[in-house]
Amino acid sequence: MTLADLAQLRNEITSFAFHSTTDLELFKQLFIGKKGRITALFDLLKTFSPEEKARYGKLFNEIKVFANNQYEQAQAKILVQSKQENGEDLTLPGNAFWVGSRHPLSLVEQKIAEIFQQIGFVVADGPEIEDDRHNFSALNFEENHPARDMQDTFFIRKDPDWLLRTHTSNVQIRVLESQKPPIRVLAPGRVYRNEAISARSHCFFHQIEGFCVDKDITFADLKQTLHYFVQTLFGQSVQIRLRPSYFPFTEISAEMDISCLICQTNGCPVCKHTGWVEILGCGMIDPNVLQNCGLDPNEYSGFAFGMGVERIAQLLFQVPDIRLYSQNDIRFLQQFTGKINL
Repeated sequence: MTLADLAQLRNEITSFAFHSTTDLELFKQLFIGKKGRITALFDLLKTFSPEEKARYGKLFNEIKVFANNQYEQAQAKILVQSKQENGEDLTLPGNAFWVGSRHPLSLVEQKIAEIFQQIGFVVADGPEIEDDRHNFSALNFEENHPARDMQDTFFIRKDPDWLLRTHTSNVQIRVLESQKPPIRVLAPGRVYRNEAISARSHCFFHQIEGFCVDKDITFADLKQTLHYFVQTLFGQSVQIRLRPSYFPFTEISAEMDISCLICQTNGCPVCKHTGWVEILGCGMIDPNVLQNCGLDPNEYSGFAFGMGVERIAQLLFQVPDIRLYSQNDIRFLQQFTGKINL
């Protein structure tokens, strides 16, 4: 292989006439295909000395780039000619690309996480297939609690018990077992309940659990945290109220309502004509839960809260049927295009 041979090869590439797609295929076979002449050049490098490899390798690469450019330019030109011959008007605007969007539940989950991250919470994750201890026992559920029934929970197998988690509170146990306070954690994720599927309920949904453990944490800290969250997400005019409730893993326990965004507290079907809509459950972490995780309840205290992402999304987007979130109907999802910043 001499420089004259390379010059001759370059001239042949330059003078090759392209008239149709058949010529494109022929050019590819002759020069740039797997069995083409340029590929054969690189096979010759194996027989060259190191000095020759450095010299000729550069020249071979230049010819390869040149041949590929010739092919691409000819291909574009023949494509335009083909469209013109078929009567296509090349001055018309092209077909617009469909712009995708984030899923509405992802939008809401991301926004909630951003709000709590601004006050020091970190996002944590945990397994969706969980054992009895992390899902029930360590969270102060009694052995005969209704949630342990097959009618309420999807059990994978018994002895030992493995199940699809019924809440993201399992993350709370795993974090408290592995970290020392102060702790501020937000745990979003998918959870499962053995429920009938309807417009208002599903066998799986998305939950966000938040908890804070440190010295001298009080219910006032919980209330102020949730008040900040609600007014940041829904606006400064939204009011909250806390009602006494019961959860095995908190004591004291409460459910939190917000003033109805639909009717402005005047009464509507969404708020059942009360002016208030429940959005989450909360409370002070039960001392037994802290003790189960190896923390001294006389030294530490904490609060926890949990909310359904679908419930929050329904309030923000006024979606009437919870099943729409999981049906992947493109007509439904397209309505959220451009709503990256909720």
